[in-house]
Amino acid sequence: MTFTGSAEGRHRATDPASAPGPVSPAPRRRGRLVLLSVLAGAALASLWSYHFVDSVIGDNVANTLLGHDAKGTAITGAVAGAVFAFVSGLAGTFTACNVAAFGAVVPLVRHGDSWRVRLRETLRPLGRLAIGMVAVSGVYGAVGALLGDRLPQLSTATVGDGMPVRLLQASVVFGIIGLAFIWLGLAALRLVPDPLARLERRFPNVRLVVLGAFVGGFLIGRPFPLFHKLFTYAAETHNPLYGAAVFILQSVGNIAVMAVLFAALMLAARGRFARWLAAKPARLVTVTAVAFLVAGSFTLLYWDLRLPSMFGYGWYPVVPW
Repeated sequence: MTFTGSAEGRHRATDPASAPGPVSPAPRRRGRLVLLSVLAGAALASLWSYHFVDSVIGDNVANTLLGHDAKGTAITGAVAGAVFAFVSGLAGTFTACNVAAFGAVVPLVRHGDSWRVRLRETLRPLGRLAIGMVAVSGVYGAVGALLGDRLPQLSTATVGDGMPVRLLQASVVFGIIGLAFIWLGLAALRLVPDPLARLERRFPNVRLVVLGAFVGGFLIGRPFPLFHKLFTYAAETHNPLYGAAVFILQSVGNIAVMAVLFAALMLAARGRFARWLAAKPARLVTVTAVAFLVAGSFTLLYWDLRLPSMFGYGWYPVVPW
């Protein structure tokens, strides 16, 4: 990451995830770095308790904010649906899907001389992330409202040994997202070609928009029960504009806590973390690569190995809770 500033405290930042390969030296022992990152993602996939994060955390947060049983109480109108969309997004902040989102935020670090500059340089990349997220979630919400239960995500059918079709869709979607994150991590280490490098020369912020699209894409596979309830209601309206609106609210709620925590940490650190990263270009590359590799490995292994193993397809070690 390269920072430039003027006497007035203005800064420009090149995102570490988007920096051209030759500018920053790759860290030494890249093979070991990849191995340790993948092992960390695998361990997280074994430790993750979907019951705890979906039911204990997610349901309790939604019940508290809504003031009633989020699962058991029907959505009674457009306004209630909009409120439910945002609240269920907040409740889903710490689901398995968002592990990848937290990893994607790591490369967005900025620094500045004043809190106003730091706040601006923190919110700017988050805004670009939101552009991609809103585009994907809005389009999918509109399509979902039009097609309804013709989409696998709303199907009650099962395949094989009782695996729901909607979980099969989740496995495919998150498998693709996980592979994409792994590739971006390897590209940061210059072990594979960077698929966004050429496009980035014309559109410097395209990488952040693409990362936002991945976050919006979580809704295409998400099996979170509260989201499923929202999706069912939106499909029953058959209104593509309403479907797009509530899906966007769901996505915004989903990253709201993450964005606030991220901004607060950056302001509290007063740029020290960003300066620490920028002090050694190889350090910045390492943090970026590890974030993508851990998040990608977790996403791929959890949804494409651990999930099928619950229905008798293969085996994956799970830590009992």
